[in-house]
Amino acid sequence: MDWYSIVKLVHVTSAILWLGGGFVVILVSVRAQRSGDPHSLLVNMRNTASLGTILFMPASLATLATGILLAALWIGFSDLWIMIGLAGAASTFLTGVLFLKPVGDRLTAMVAKDGVTPAVIEEGGRLLRIAKFDYTVMLVIIADMVLKPTASDPAILGAMGALIVAGALLFLVPRRETPPIAA
Repeated sequence: MDWYSIVKLVHVTSAILWLGGGFVVILVSVRAQRSGDPHSLLVNMRNTASLGTILFMPASLATLATGILLAALWIGFSDLWIMIGLAGAASTFLTGVLFLKPVGDRLTAMVAKDGVTPAVIEEGGRLLRIAKFDYTVMLVIIADMVLKPTASDPAILGAMGALIVAGALLFLVPRRETPPIAA
């Protein structure tokens, strides 16, 4: 076995842990949110916050670092799919560091101070929307790594761009809640 294969194995394994873990957290978060049970929400928030530190940050950093290493030592940085993959991975890593972690920490502090309040639930919903968009970016990265588009693949590039735009519209644009119908 050569070094390229070892680094690629670490890259793919850390990406699987990052992506698979994120998928499960989003599913569990949606279920907890829909349950309306404050205890379920609290447990989910605590688990998600701890997983961020012990799983998501290390896995995302390992994926990004090994991707950079693979490109630097073997593949190069000139291919479009490499640039898209690195930009996407850097973007999701930064989303975790700059948004998901601080919002999660703020939620933890809010819960410790006041318990599960409507403000906590609202902030948890915001966190979940950001996580869903971040996951959309991860799916585009996976498509990019598998399909390896070039500048002469406008359909693939357009579909990837459309998925990012759709994810942003679906998950990041705030929606006005419809009030319950009075009986």
